[in-house]
Amino acid sequence: MNRLWLSTYFPQTFTLAATLLLTSCSGNWGWYVVSPRTSTGRTNLLFLLDGLQWTVLMSITAISISVILGLLIALPGLSKQRALLISNRTYVELVRAVPILVLILWVYYGLPQIAEISISVFWAGVIALAVSDSAFQAEIFRAGVQSINRGQYEAAQSLSLSYMDTMRFVILPQAIKRILPALGNQLVYMLKMSSLVSVIGMQELTRRANELVVTEYRPLEIYTVLILEYLALILIVSAGVRWLERRMRADERV
Repeated sequence: MNRLWLSTYFPQTFTLAATLLLTSCSGNWGWYVVSPRTSTGRTNLLFLLDGLQWTVLMSITAISISVILGLLIALPGLSKQRALLISNRTYVELVRAVPILVLILWVYYGLPQIAEISISVFWAGVIALAVSDSAFQAEIFRAGVQSINRGQYEAAQSLSLSYMDTMRFVILPQAIKRILPALGNQLVYMLKMSSLVSVIGMQELTRRANELVVTEYRPLEIYTVLILEYLALILIVSAGVRWLERRMRADERV
């Protein structure tokens, strides 16, 4: 019953509530600034939505890099060599200890001075988000690989597969199915944390909302629309992850 309500009535209820919220105007509420019924409201809504592409592009780029980087960092954590284990734990603990906002500021303002390079706002945000998330991805991959039954390794050895081939063809395909929900959670996390890149001037959703608040002086109405934008975006991503999970489970039954 709950699933039926969520799939059938929730989207309709959400759309109706958002429409009523944005088109109503009473008392001290000034929904006209974001109302699709007025020319000013339509202009402001388009201005806010223009930041959506940068939020999505930055998040997808960062999560793609962090997955690859996290996997490379996780592999030493699976080794029996003490030096590799120490390097893995050192990286994970150090990166996880740094607040992501501080890392964004350091990459944008500090990295160009250290490396003597010029870096755009977009890539500063991507690098900071990817590095911060890679530590969490490493732990997710490590837990996923360690959850695979030891017999899978022994079966691969009996086929004379190398360590890399064992990981590539036997272990990782099984581990990814198990850690997919966690990877989906990290993508949602990345979408939300991308809002912090607004502090260095990235023209994503939050930055656009902040600029509109300065010109319209209607923070409540504008930030409400911003919440609805993130809510809709994250609901779509969550639905896509759940669909992918069902597809993988269906493939296992075939």
